[in-house]
Amino acid sequence: MSDLFDNIEKKTNVKKEDIFKLANSVQGADFTDEKTVRKLIANVARVANVNVTKEKEDRIVKAIVNKNIPFDLSSIAKLFSQK
Repeated sequence: MSDLFDNIEKKTNVKKEDIFKLANSVQGADFTDEKTVRKLIANVARVANVNVTKEKEDRIVKAIVNKNIPFDLSSIAKLFSQK
C-alpha cells in the first residue's frame, strides 16, 4: 500500500499525508450541503495546486449536490479538468 501512495506522490507532487487528510475530510461529509461541497473543492484544489475558476467550481458543486455524478475519483477528476 505504501508503494501506491509513493507512486501517487511522485506523479502528483501531493504528499501522502495530505491525501490522507483529504480522505478523512470527505468521510461523513454532507454532499447535499453546498457550503460543505465548496469547502471540499477548495481543499482538493489547494492540495493538488490546481486553480478552480468560479464557473468551474459552480459546475462541480451543482453536479455533486444534485447527485449528477458518481462519487469516484475518476469522475471528480474529470470535472476538475473540464474547461
